[in-house]
Amino acid sequence: MPTPTPQRIDHLDAVIAAPEHHRVLLDNLSVRVLEARIGPGETVRLHTHQWAAVHYFLEAGDVVRRDEAGAVQVDSRVAGARVHAGQAVWSPPLGAHTLENVGATPIHVISVEIKGGSFS
Repeated sequence: MPTPTPQRIDHLDAVIAAPEHHRVLLDNLSVRVLEARIGPGETVRLHTHQWAAVHYFLEAGDVVRRDEAGAVQVDSRVAGARVHAGQAVWSPPLGAHTLENVGATPIHVISVEIKGGSFS
């Protein structure tokens, strides 16, 4: 079953809600390319990603993603959930969540968000 597209809530867009961690590298009608950096021990404030995306990890570490109620959605320390530097992963649009770097290394990700389509 396809993942439903999260409701668009502009004030929770990653660049607006958490600009200290997200930076726009390119934005046009087809794609938005973001750079995200999260230092060890930092937590990215509640935000969304309204488009499906490819995330390329320049630096990777352990993270915990929580929904807006604080429930854990992903813990990279659980077997099979860890990504590594040099790896690309696909993600559907993501509803409101936080992301905590629970590791000892910085996280540096380039995300290519695909606009205008329903992808899963």
